[in-house]
Amino acid sequence: MLRRLARSLSFRLLGIFFVLAASFVFFAVLAVGWVYDTDEVRELVGGHLSLHIDYVLDDIGDPPRIERAISITRKVPVDIRITGPEIDWASDPAFPKESELTFDRGAVLSDPANRLLGQLRDAEFAELDGHRFLRIRRGENAVIVSSPRIADEVQTRSLMPIIVGVGVSLVVLAYFAVRWLFRPISTIRRGAARIGQGRFDERIENVRKDQLGDLAEDINNMAADVRGMLDAKRQLLLGISHELRTPLSRMRLAVELLADQEGGATDADGMRADIVEMEKIIVTLLEAEHLNSRHAALHLEECDINVVIQQLLDDFFTRDKGRIRVSYSGMSRPVRIDEARVVLLLKNLLSNALRYSDESAGAIEVSVEVRSDSVVIRVQDRGPGIPEEQRDFIGEPFFRGDPSRTRHTGGSGLGLYLATLVARAHGGRLTLDREYVAGAAFVVTLPG
Repeated sequence: MLRRLARSLSFRLLGIFFVLAASFVFFAVLAVGWVYDTDEVRELVGGHLSLHIDYVLDDIGDPPRIERAISITRKVPVDIRITGPEIDWASDPAFPKESELTFDRGAVLSDPANRLLGQLRDAEFAELDGHRFLRIRRGENAVIVSSPRIADEVQTRSLMPIIVGVGVSLVVLAYFAVRWLFRPISTIRRGAARIGQGRFDERIENVRKDQLGDLAEDINNMAADVRGMLDAKRQLLLGISHELRTPLSRMRLAVELLADQEGGATDADGMRADIVEMEKIIVTLLEAEHLNSRHAALHLEECDINVVIQQLLDDFFTRDKGRIRVSYSGMSRPVRIDEARVVLLLKNLLSNALRYSDESAGAIEVSVEVRSDSVVIRVQDRGPGIPEEQRDFIGEPFFRGDPSRTRHTGGSGLGLYLATLVARAHGGRLTLDREYVAGAAFVVTLPG
């Protein structure tokens, strides 16, 4: 889940919005505090509050006059208590006693507020049951002001839950907005995947008229262009096949006529072998070119790999079956492969193994392991092996370890190339086991 969110563009964009918003609030608070934390602001606010309190105290008088305090409570929503050696009066009988209140200069106000009220040197603050109290002394008397009135019900409202709730709501709205903004991406991705599988008739539709819509249209145009190029390539391959096979057919006919003439049989045999080799190379190149594409059409079907290998030995290696030892392991289930292509792959591997292995060195070993999601086939011989400096070139077209080899000793160098393409077309791989030193060992891993 976390990995999926980390790959989501909408989630990343939402995270950027959240970080930017939090940073803006943090630095805005710092900036406001920095602006107001100046001597001019503190003197201005503190001066006005001090002047206001002085007006109230002057109105009450010294010694305090109860009738003036009553007049103030009628005009302003506060309660007042006056205490002194000869007086203890409150505008509300429920007003707490002075002894019930714990006054402290910083008990109610925060540090910034204390800095703003720095000039109110005689003011003290207390809080009880949601009411805030201000006490200012005048000689032996003290005036205590309660806000709001004692009789008023105090409604406590916390600002933090509101801020958090609004913030979470905005984040949720932003998330759905971002998801709506990036919704076409999933449609474009599915369409691109279908096109990537070779379905060039597919088109990405129902995308909004914005930059994502332009991207979808570009992908559609690319699919049409690729299809045109592949069609042209296919026509070129068909043309090459036709143009090369036609003169070869005429040459084969001429060779047959030459063989009927007196003394021409020996030359005809050599020419016939050359023609057969040329035909094999052409067929192999055409098949390799067809497979050397992500969009090679495979005829996948459920097959019993054991039966496929046994049929391969019966059809192509009847005389050498005694030199090939096959072992099976793993699960007993059918595998989904292109049988004809896999037979071609194994035929090339076995032909190479037989070519380079001496009969006296031991049998060619073929091991087949069917796993839950793949099949692994290992072909190992008892030949001279492959030199270390040549191993990186295995599977390249026309590569032969000994350039002086002829078709009788080394082939055309296309067998392993074609086998590699067959494995790759299945979504698998053909690798050389570098740890095996008794000869050469090739491992084929195919999904299915």
